[in-house]
Amino acid sequence: MTKNAELKGSSFTLSVLHLMDNNLSDAVSFLCEKVEQAPAFFDGAPVVIDISRLHTCPDFSRLQQAVNSTGMILVGLTGCKNNDIRNAAKQHGLAVMSSAKSSRVNDPVLTPTKVVTTPIRSGQQIYAKNADLVVLNHVSAGAEVIADGSIHIYGVLRGRAIAGATGQREAKIFCQDLQSELLSIAGTYSLSDTIPSELIQNAARVYLDGDALRIEHLTL
Repeated sequence: MTKNAELKGSSFTLSVLHLMDNNLSDAVSFLCEKVEQAPAFFDGAPVVIDISRLHTCPDFSRLQQAVNSTGMILVGLTGCKNNDIRNAAKQHGLAVMSSAKSSRVNDPVLTPTKVVTTPIRSGQQIYAKNADLVVLNHVSAGAEVIADGSIHIYGVLRGRAIAGATGQREAKIFCQDLQSELLSIAGTYSLSDTIPSELIQNAARVYLDGDALRIEHLTL
């Protein structure tokens, strides 16, 4: 029988908006600021809402309209505390998701380091599942490198680098020439406009310090 469809696992970059209260106006203003900083990156980008801090069920119709008005697309929720909220979300066509940190019972067993020797061009995505990733070449703008462990880039990093993709907070990013569109570790990310100017086009290391992403000179 000829197959006309396949269902496979994959990995995509999802932004998570953490709501502190039901004040959607402030949340939308915050999203609009982010979109203005990187319009090409966030245009049509999927976003997940974390409602774990809310004490009441949000107005899902209003929430969808608010997020979609920024140009981003609300695809799901995380942090749902009871079945009534989960069912209400599903009725509005939203996926109910669990974070990697909360759903993981044990840390995954890391597999051997994934090594890429060729340039990673715009539109390409490289994913090192349960492993560190080493790139012995350049990462172009519009390309994406993802690893459940750490990322080492020995060329120019112009695209997006996402380490600790399944929640490993100890993961790090190292690169020889930092010009990245986005840096992320365990869901905490930084856009290009937040990279200190003195670090651009220099060797750098990126790591998590508490809940903050730190970017420093890489001394060899």
